Amino acid sequence: MNNKWYGVYAMILGIVSFFTGEIVTFIMLGFILIALININTTLKKNFEKDNDQKEKDE
Repeated sequence: MNNKWYGVYAMILGIVSFFTGEIVTFIMLGFILIALININTTLKKNFEKDNDQKEKDE
């Protein structure tokens, strides 16, 4: 998924949290989202690196 979609989700969550008064929850969800994106990116890089190494070995 593109980074622009993460921005759209953050905007939607921000608007909803503003009207419901859950600003702290919004901030915490933002930190969790950033952490998950970083984990996902790292796993993708490692997977591609492992696949490249396997192709070289064959």
